[in-house]
Amino acid sequence: MSFQEESLQEQIDAVKQNMMGQIPEPVLAMMSDATATLAQSGMVDEALKTGDTMPAFDLPEVGGGHVQLTDLLKDAPVVISFYRGEWCPYCNLEMQALQQALPDIEQAGGRLIAIAPELPEQAGKTRDKGNLTFPLLHDRDNALARSLGLVFTLPDILRPVYEGFGIDLAENQGNDRFELPLPATYIVRRDGMIAFSFVDVDYTQRMEPDRIVEILKAL
Repeated sequence: MSFQEESLQEQIDAVKQNMMGQIPEPVLAMMSDATATLAQSGMVDEALKTGDTMPAFDLPEVGGGHVQLTDLLKDAPVVISFYRGEWCPYCNLEMQALQQALPDIEQAGGRLIAIAPELPEQAGKTRDKGNLTFPLLHDRDNALARSLGLVFTLPDILRPVYEGFGIDLAENQGNDRFELPLPATYIVRRDGMIAFSFVDVDYTQRMEPDRIVEILKAL
């Protein structure tokens, strides 16, 4: 099944190639080293994974109101996408691909939500960029992502690099922690057990929407 002429990863790779061509080699090396350090930390192995139970949560939704996992699971399995913020081009591509796949996700019996540490006003920009109609939830200070083992601190050496890209994490998240979640996708069964998990230290790797649909259909 294909929701678009190019897969999500193909779109991401094209943007990545264009961006990498504009970044100085020493900066690319620092970014690559930081990703390698995360991989060596073993945090992916320690993060919640298939077979674990997703913690219950009650998070504010962009636009008002709150969303509780227990309420969602009463009706359907839930697809949860953790993203970094509206400043992340790869996250925006992922959100747009999920929006395009939303009818198929719902037809397969699933519900879709996305969660990020960015403040609601920032998440509103994410919603508007992709014309998103599924709920975007605010994970204040990465509290939920931390409980799943997804949170890391941006290395000091990369902070001026982010600033040079025009990324102000303090403004985006409303704190000075310089923490980010690993992009991750969880498919949670109605009993709360994680049926599938996708977690990668490489923020340019994302789960394909058509794979999400395949798994939902198999539940």
